[in-house]
Amino acid sequence: MAEQRRGGVRAIAAEVPRIAGAVLGKRGFGEAQLVAQWPAIIGESLADGVSPEKLSFPRGERRDGTLHLRVAPGLGLEVQHREPVLIERINAFFGYRAVARLALKQGPAATAPTPAPPRPRPLKAEERQSLDARLETIEDGDLKAALRRLGEAVISTPRARG
Repeated sequence: MAEQRRGGVRAIAAEVPRIAGAVLGKRGFGEAQLVAQWPAIIGESLADGVSPEKLSFPRGERRDGTLHLRVAPGLGLEVQHREPVLIERINAFFGYRAVARLALKQGPAATAPTPAPPRPRPLKAEERQSLDARLETIEDGDLKAALRRLGEAVISTPRARG
């Protein structure tokens, strides 16, 4: 305890509301935990494509607000369809009727990570021989080199399943 009073080691979780609260408060998020708990509140399936931007209330009120969401293209209709359930879950998180409606803005969600492209692997000997056999009749050197690079990229890049 004495170490905490002298500026010693503190749990980072104890500092998050103080640090994030100032930044998020400017965006209308008095409760920093809304952002931190967003996937648990609305569900993992939507959290990747939907992120909260701002919570605004009528002047002088702290209830029946509007939660502004950034919604990835293609998810707007689903969010509109689920709006009553999402509002219920958000209000359950707050413990009172904080949100009365959702305002959607299309764009990439802040929580949506951009997946890294798959890394190509080295070609196997038989794959390289097959590619060489397909390219041996091409006489133009530049075209042959370009097609070789394309063929190597297509053959060596893992394909998405599904």
